[in-house]
Amino acid sequence: MGLIVIFVVFMIISLVVNGRLKSKFRKYSQIPIRGGLSGREVAEQMLADNGIHDVKVVSVPGHLTDHYNPANKTVNLSPEVYQGRSIAAAAVAAHECGHAVQHATAYKMLALRSALVPLQAISAKILNILFIAMFFGGFIFFRTFPVDLVLLTIIGAYGVFTLFAFVTLPVEFDASRRALAWIEARGIVTSQEYEGARDALKWAAMTYVVVALSSLATLLYYIMVFLGNRD
Repeated sequence: MGLIVIFVVFMIISLVVNGRLKSKFRKYSQIPIRGGLSGREVAEQMLADNGIHDVKVVSVPGHLTDHYNPANKTVNLSPEVYQGRSIAAAAVAAHECGHAVQHATAYKMLALRSALVPLQAISAKILNILFIAMFFGGFIFFRTFPVDLVLLTIIGAYGVFTLFAFVTLPVEFDASRRALAWIEARGIVTSQEYEGARDALKWAAMTYVVVALSSLATLLYYIMVFLGNRD
């Protein structure tokens, strides 16, 4: 019952935050920046100003699919950001380039997050197998594997998820900080446009906060179940 409550509460919070983010993105996508640069041009200029010449800026399909890929050194921008000349396009493009700058300067938290990716993938596979076995195995499963062992495995997996989620927070906040500092110093946006860019990136960051808190709440729930099972 406790797990269901956690799921429902954070699902509602997530829907609210994501709805707010989409609303902000729509709003600031309709406000052009006075400088007239497209998202692609903003990204290329920020990379050049930071001495980064081995990262490509490319367009990828989808909505809010913008991301930096450290594996092939590409800043991937959705069509509305790549071609857009709005506050939202400038903010998002600069934010993703903020990750490229982190990569180029060996930002420690980004390196830690990258190192955790394989461990997170393994944890997800273990949980999937475990939950499928529990669902279909039922009584036989728990006769074969002690409950404490199962709970410790789940706690370990959610521990990895929670660590990854909280490591992601400073990575995202730092990328936004770099982006906002650069677009202001470079005169990419006016002071009024800057406030809009900061507002848009704030709500984007909130989605990561919700994920981190949800993961932590689930982890604490399983820890309490484990401790209660031992009493």
